Parts: sequence; structure tokens; C-alpha cells
Amino acid sequence: MVKSLISIAVTIALLAGLALFEGLYVNNQFEHFGEELETLVAKVEEETANTQDAKAVQTSWENRKEKLHIWIPHNYISNIDDYMSETVRLIGEKEYSLALAKLEILTHLTECLPDTFRAKLENIM
Repeated sequence: MVKSLISIAVTIALLAGLALFEGLYVNNQFEHFGEELETLVAKVEEETANTQDAKAVQTSWENRKEKLHIWIPHNYISNIDDYMSETVRLIGEKEYSLALAKLEILTHLTECLPDTFRAKLENIM
């Protein structure tokens, strides 16, 4: 009986620790990506952004998503991939107003997605 209770307690502690780590890791990755997006948004608003700026942010996202696949579903990553690709092309074509709209969507996603992976009651139930 005692061994079972200890096993259950250890399992709960491991699951809680993993949930905490997941939330912190995902939040950290999206926080840094959000900062990069903010820099790109500022350049797009000034209409000084170029393809290299956008591709640098896209490359950063590509590096992050390799590790994020472990923690978040592919659909979320695919959505960000799509919007990021569109943004790169729009900036390359100097369609800054359209690129800004895509960047606003990306910014919103980077703010909302980490909350869906936090250990909160509404995410558990």
C-alpha cells in the first residue's frame, strides 16, 4: 500500500514537473520569436524592411519549430509557417500594408498559443 502511494506521488510529481517545463519552454520560445516579430513589424511600418530581414526571422522560426514539434501540434506550427512564408513574399514585393496584416496575425498567435499549453484548469478540463 505504501509503495503504491509513493509510486503515485512520484508519478504525479513527474507529470507536474513535465507540465511546468513544457509551459515554460513553449512560452520562452514564443516570447523570443515575438520579440523578433516586433523588430520586423517596426521595420515594415517604417517601410525599411527587406527580404533578408524577413528571411532572418523565418530562419529563426525554422530553428525553433524543430524543437517545438515535440510540445505542440503540427497544425499550429503549420499556421505560423504559412503566415511567415506569405510575409516574406509580401515584404519582398514591397507590399508593406499586406505584410503588416500578416505580421499582426503572427504576433497574435505568438501571444495566444503559449497560453494553450500552460498547466491551467481550463486546459486540463
